[in-house]
Amino acid sequence: MEIVTKIAPIILALIMLGLGLGLKVEDFARVFKAPKDFIVGFISQLIILPIVAYLLIIILQTPPEIAIGVMIIAAAPGGVTSNILTKFADGDVALSISLTAVISLISIISVPFIIFTSADLLGITNISQNISMIGIAIKMFLVVTVPVILGMIIRKLADSFVASKVEIFNKLNVIFFIIFFIAAFYEERENIISFILEAGLIALILNITMMVIAYYLAKIFASGIQQRKCIALECGLQNGTLALFVSTQIFGTDILYAIPTGAYALIMYITGFAFVFILKNKV
Repeated sequence: MEIVTKIAPIILALIMLGLGLGLKVEDFARVFKAPKDFIVGFISQLIILPIVAYLLIIILQTPPEIAIGVMIIAAAPGGVTSNILTKFADGDVALSISLTAVISLISIISVPFIIFTSADLLGITNISQNISMIGIAIKMFLVVTVPVILGMIIRKLADSFVASKVEIFNKLNVIFFIIFFIAAFYEERENIISFILEAGLIALILNITMMVIAYYLAKIFASGIQQRKCIALECGLQNGTLALFVSTQIFGTDILYAIPTGAYALIMYITGFAFVFILKNKV
């Protein structure tokens, strides 16, 4: 995990910079223009997803190392991939972008809080004494919030040029994400099968369960079918790079805690595209 530990902050910062380049102030204003849909997505991802993850851990009696890894990925915000698949699914892309942007910025507080609270509830005590919620929040601020704000400033100063290149930036973000996980899996290639077997089941159940719950919750409370698609995908496609970054910051090179992140990242692409296919053929 030495290579991954070193490149995680760089890759994550580049991804968040790309996210910022695709944002404008209007994306945040939508939160107030259509608050109902945003609130449904916000609650689904920030509150219901971690609760579902914790309940699955208890039900499946997941080992502590895998359990906290699951909570890390459940605490992570959605990524740029959710915006892209929402577009493929003919969902509400504007809502997807707003959810990704706002929850990503809030993540510097929500992610450490969810992880440290879960560790206490799960009785995990081997978190380094040098690591604190404030420490992780500061590191996340530097690699998450600062690049997003910088990207938005660049977008403001060169709007016409950046706007015409947004699709390219989105594709680059996906490429960065893939490179990152290829590096992670290459370093642990000898153990990859056992990793997937250990964490794959709970990652798969969490991913599918949460997309279904979010879809039907949005069906009850959100505006329409486009919003349902968006919220379901936003809750199923997490920012795996951020999750792995947090894992390495808290547990160093101990790969066990990062296993669910890798397993979930692989699974969410398969289930995400399958979900899009089902939605496009159903509706």
